[in-house]
Amino acid sequence: MRVDLLSREYPPEVYGGAGVHMEYLAGQLRRLADVRVRCFGAPREEDGVAAYRVPGGLETANPALQVLGVDLEMAAACEGADLVHSHTWYANFAGHLAKLLYGTPHVVTTHSLEPLRPWKAEQLGGGYTLSSWAERTALASADAVIAVSAGMRRDVLAAYPEIAPDRVSVIHNGIDTAEYAPDPGLDVLAKHGIDPARPYVVFVGRITRQKGLVHLLRAARSFAPEAQVVLCAGAPDTPEIAAEVRGLVEGLDRDGVFWISEMLPKPEVIQLLTHARVFVCPSVYEPMGIVNLEAMACETAVVATATGGIPEVVADGVTGLLVPIDQGADGEPYDPDRFAADLAERVNELLGDAARAAAMGKAGRERAVEHFSWQRIAERTMELYATLL
Repeated sequence: MRVDLLSREYPPEVYGGAGVHMEYLAGQLRRLADVRVRCFGAPREEDGVAAYRVPGGLETANPALQVLGVDLEMAAACEGADLVHSHTWYANFAGHLAKLLYGTPHVVTTHSLEPLRPWKAEQLGGGYTLSSWAERTALASADAVIAVSAGMRRDVLAAYPEIAPDRVSVIHNGIDTAEYAPDPGLDVLAKHGIDPARPYVVFVGRITRQKGLVHLLRAARSFAPEAQVVLCAGAPDTPEIAAEVRGLVEGLDRDGVFWISEMLPKPEVIQLLTHARVFVCPSVYEPMGIVNLEAMACETAVVATATGGIPEVVADGVTGLLVPIDQGADGEPYDPDRFAADLAERVNELLGDAARAAAMGKAGRERAVEHFSWQRIAERTMELYATLL
């Protein structure tokens, strides 16, 4: 069976959870099928991987139009595939066109949904209307939709009621617990000037409204004074949010704040996660949140927003602490001060109790190993494919 996996992201150009998902899913599926990966960006050297750039003439067009231009070329290349499987709106339309052109079954994995990310209008302007149309069109006609969590499945059916519930299956994201494992080394901490003798709170994610970094920075004003704050945060969506984050960081009246804006190699991130007292995921929208699994696999306690699929990953009171959020239609908390205060309260609980944080970290790794294997996720995905052929 030939399966064409379609995605904007694929290593080394990975910006978020969808790119991580693609890397590991493709690796495991290759044991079971003939897999061709089609992605955006610079040429890749890996066998079976083809990358596509924005077509000539669209270099200055709205970003959403550029995406659809790439999708046209990706769809043309899918001729001969037995099944196409697209990830995120960036590639969904390519899968939809391949289905129309060649009669190929189309599977969509939903890592997020455009209707639940209204802040993207700030980033894309009118292109957000176009991205929303492309996603809806592709999902409505897909042969099967995979949701990465039960919460994501509920969101799919609420946002797109025209999709029959029996076409939406839950297959969770996974984690490679051989790669993501505790690293006792301290060289990365030394490189960035982080004091291993002081507890620290770490955040890893893009600078986007979705990831809630601004709420974390407001909460950080109330973190225990002995704590360091490590922000692995880059790739801002807009100059405006970049400036807002910069202002909040500069306004923190505390020492031991480290902002690492470049994309770090995986081994460095693993070491930073390992030695943190607490990993914080303040997202206002997170269909699942692979980064929580990454922290758990490194034996680090997690404090995360109780939204989307996060409660399916982080066991409250066992592998970490969940923070309640009362959200508006735009995903933002109705009372941001309350949310920041609750976030700070739970972080401080673990900053003040090293033994409890360590026990949660141990439990988190056990949960990651037992429930989120990429091998099993690939097998379940193949089982779904078989029902469509």
